[in-house]
Amino acid sequence: MEDAQRKIIHIDMDAFFAAVEQRDNPQLRNKPVIVGGAPNSRGVVATCSYEARRFGVRSAMPSSQAYRLCPQAIFVKPRFSVYQEASDRIRGVFHRYTDQVEPLSLDEAYLDVSANRLFQGSATLLARQIKQEVLRETGLIASAGVSYNKFLAKIASDLGKPDGLYLITPQQGWKFIEALPIGRFHGIGRATEKKMHEFGIQNGKDLKQCSLAVLQQRFGKSAQFYYDIARGIDNRPVNCTRIRKSIGVETTFAEDIADLPIVYLHLQQLLEKSLTKLLEKNLVAHTLTIKIKYQNFVQITRGKTLLQPIACNQNTQLLIADLLKNTAVGDKKIRLLGVTLSGLHDNDGTHYGRQLDLFDLN
Repeated sequence: MEDAQRKIIHIDMDAFFAAVEQRDNPQLRNKPVIVGGAPNSRGVVATCSYEARRFGVRSAMPSSQAYRLCPQAIFVKPRFSVYQEASDRIRGVFHRYTDQVEPLSLDEAYLDVSANRLFQGSATLLARQIKQEVLRETGLIASAGVSYNKFLAKIASDLGKPDGLYLITPQQGWKFIEALPIGRFHGIGRATEKKMHEFGIQNGKDLKQCSLAVLQQRFGKSAQFYYDIARGIDNRPVNCTRIRKSIGVETTFAEDIADLPIVYLHLQQLLEKSLTKLLEKNLVAHTLTIKIKYQNFVQITRGKTLLQPIACNQNTQLLIADLLKNTAVGDKKIRLLGVTLSGLHDNDGTHYGRQLDLFDLN
């Protein structure tokens, strides 16, 4: 059984990039703000304010689609060096209270405060203190989730956003998970959610009723994670030396696709989404790998390493076209496409200009 004495806080800054822009420019406050590519470009949304989210705008969405949903939105060019500076100050607040900090991106982190003695050991009161200090020192609002493991702390931080503070106790954990829709489980994407629905798994209670053997048959190597998490078990430590090896996204099509231009377009969109994740984590990549799963479930990968950090510009458009050579794309139908970026390292600030090609801001 998991140690119920663990106390984990998950901090997630609210609409971080857009909030920084609204903080620095009072004319943007209380208005729909979209940080990312221009509306007449092939760029994507890096993030958007809550005023824009009410219209259905979301991160990684094509900017042109965001404009159609919210034509009154104000599109702002990203300023990653400013976001990095704000992130550094926020992490400085975290480290006043614990050395066990695991950053997930510029605006998100886990904190293990099990050894905290402030506020009579209350992790909830400590999370409130951290939120207040972040606001006082940066002018930015954070949401916090508090629980006895990382999975539940992450889920809790999404509740009550923006400016949320939510606690899930060990006594509440199992009941909370049973009622949680499967699509809300961190680590279960849309494709897996759809597959679980096909097996009649709608929520945590349904998942808990599945044996480990059945889950292994249906979901392979992820089965143990699903089995444990349905029971509120997540023993992953807060890892302050965590090194990310790759970032990627993939999509499974409801209907198989075959046309080369459509395949190319999907790969471009997947690359843009991957690069958005990369930028949020302040990383750059040198290796691009595409994954193709054909209708008959045969899967292939093609990859290439570049000297310069990868960005969505004309060079990588040509690279995708080159990777598609000597494949059966155009001849065989495809059920899944994926893009993975690897060869990662920290962005030291010298690559911001190149990486902004992602948003096609010219």
